[in-house]
Amino acid sequence: MSEIKKVRSEELKARSGEFRCGDKILLTGTVYTARDAAHKRFNALLDEGKELPIPLENAVIYYAGPTPAPERKPIGSCGPTTSGRMDRFAPRLLDLGLGGMIGKGERSQEVRDAVVKNGAVYLCAVGGAGALACNCIKSCEVVAFEDLGCESVKKLYVEDFPLIVADDCFGGDIFSIGRAEYCRV
Repeated sequence: MSEIKKVRSEELKARSGEFRCGDKILLTGTVYTARDAAHKRFNALLDEGKELPIPLENAVIYYAGPTPAPERKPIGSCGPTTSGRMDRFAPRLLDLGLGGMIGKGERSQEVRDAVVKNGAVYLCAVGGAGALACNCIKSCEVVAFEDLGCESVKKLYVEDFPLIVADDCFGGDIFSIGRAEYCRV
């Protein structure tokens, strides 16, 4: 059984060489939520030569659209959404300094290549466990596109958020490896 590595979000990209697909990590620090609609707006802003509402350098984006916060909680259920829907935007953001992405599901070859090229990492959160994931989120504030409701961009502070390295900076892909191992059985 591999050890669980504790990682600060701001160090994720700098430490990406330490991670291999399948590694388990506990992430602590700032993470931004952004889904389809926010990514479309990011892309439009970049096309217009404007700045994004979040700093991209070494940032971590979580593909999630949290539910409203219940009483005495900073956030409601906050599970991952299907990452493939952001594949057309991810390489551009990685080229601009994005350090990591969190979601669920397989990524395109173009995204995997951009992860390698930029020394980044793609992490998977457990789908269907959003109610449990919210326990790792200690604060939440809307920082952009408030009109998008649950798809607005939020700045989260997470503590010991359990994740699995799905695509590493060496080209390892947990989905390809998993299929190959399954076929050998």
